[in-house]
Amino acid sequence: MQDSSESKVPTQAPAIDVVAMQAAARPYKLALICGEHSLTYAALNARANRVANVLRKLGVDTRDRVAIMAHNSLESVEVGAATTKVSAILVPINYRLREHEVAYVINDSEAKVVFAGPELVQVIEQARAEVQGQPAYIAIGGQVPAGWLHYEKLLQDASEELQAGERSLGSTMSYTSGTTGKPKGAYRPQGTSLQAILQTIQSFELADSDVHLLAGPVYHSAPHAFVSLNILLGATIVAMPRFDAVEALRLIDRYGVTTTFMAPTLLQLVCDVPDEIAKAFDTSSLRAIILGAAPCPYALKVRAIERFGPCLWEFYGATETGFVTILRPEDQLRKPGSSGTVAPGQEIRLLNESGEPVSDGVPGEIWVRNPSLAQYFKKPDATARSMRDSFFSVGDIAYRDSEGYYYICDRKIDMIISAGANIYPAEIEAVLSAHPAVADVAVIGVPDAHWGESVKAVVSLRPAVSASEKELIAYCAGRLADYKKPRSVDFVDELPRNPAGKLLKRKIREVYWQDRDRKI
Repeated sequence: MQDSSESKVPTQAPAIDVVAMQAAARPYKLALICGEHSLTYAALNARANRVANVLRKLGVDTRDRVAIMAHNSLESVEVGAATTKVSAILVPINYRLREHEVAYVINDSEAKVVFAGPELVQVIEQARAEVQGQPAYIAIGGQVPAGWLHYEKLLQDASEELQAGERSLGSTMSYTSGTTGKPKGAYRPQGTSLQAILQTIQSFELADSDVHLLAGPVYHSAPHAFVSLNILLGATIVAMPRFDAVEALRLIDRYGVTTTFMAPTLLQLVCDVPDEIAKAFDTSSLRAIILGAAPCPYALKVRAIERFGPCLWEFYGATETGFVTILRPEDQLRKPGSSGTVAPGQEIRLLNESGEPVSDGVPGEIWVRNPSLAQYFKKPDATARSMRDSFFSVGDIAYRDSEGYYYICDRKIDMIISAGANIYPAEIEAVLSAHPAVADVAVIGVPDAHWGESVKAVVSLRPAVSASEKELIAYCAGRLADYKKPRSVDFVDELPRNPAGKLLKRKIREVYWQDRDRKI
């Protein structure tokens, strides 16, 4: 267990209760819609107050962590609002993780309370054996195992009135991995500055009249950010528990959706809906499809614009840095391959290996500075390694053209982005290295027309030992989340290494990325 002084999150700046503010200003406006259920801002505030009182009764205090593993739902937003009300830190858990990975996040974050959606209670129940400490477990619907508390019963006994306490900016800690293969909790000790929030709202031209479609999983930092922005504005959010392309079109039609965030994979699914089906839905209300989390192919942008008109936005950013560059609709086809210009409030440096600025057209590592950079929880050394003169880098390489537009062209670290999800090879390599037939392994991302990148393992087997591609993939499937397992395995006699024994990942990737503009 870490020393309490090391794990304590610094005090945050004073703030207001945004949900309570909207409940006072527009009590009868719809805040959330999910399936056939909905909440006005007054109802959302009342239920979030009840959850906040439950958290306080369970001993949650300022800066404590509250974990949740749930599909998009009314309850997932209620819990997020409640953690802000008690100045705690929300820890969304990727619902695709397996029990060992879930236990790691709960342990590392030192979560005091863990919420689970109805389909995910058993995943966390299986993880409990590996969880240190004694967090409270709360089941949102479904069966309630022994030792768990029931969400709705707790709310029934809790008050809708919330006694004022210490107020501070609520914060979210998203888990993102690194080259060590161990996930790291990225959080903002002081929250996000009001200036940065207002700049983001202005940059994407968001408004209180918007109806926002929550299409991607809210455990991901980008969908979560857009939910927060729309609640701050007092807009309406239509949540999809699970993404379905035809259902997305139906919801846009039914509720007059004006904005949505999608990873390119989701946009492709929508564009793949046959014209004879898509034309049955009126999508003329849609004025902003915001793309991020992975590079969007130019051909897909052309298809999307043909179907929805000039409403595409794109950004480059990271959980640690926020929105770094923004590409507006009028530039989508004029600047193919670009991720846009510098977002307001951001500073960018492109530096070579010696730490010197590069000229226009010359690739360099992206270093970012803004007032709300994240830190890695309980990992000051990892934070320090990512910092240079108060600038932060996640290891991406880009160049800038003469008009100030940035182009992401490579990645310094080995992270794979598949369907918008960050996948770190070291974690998969550690699993495969434990297989008795594997002598050496390198995991890389290779081009995939549908997912952007797919995971490939390049394996050298031990002498006189055999293993098939199917066997190794199944071995990973039993130990990793499904999206992390290799989609293919190539066998080689020997993997290239330098004299110091370091894998030459770039050399391994070259054969798969020949004739590609991007190297990631």
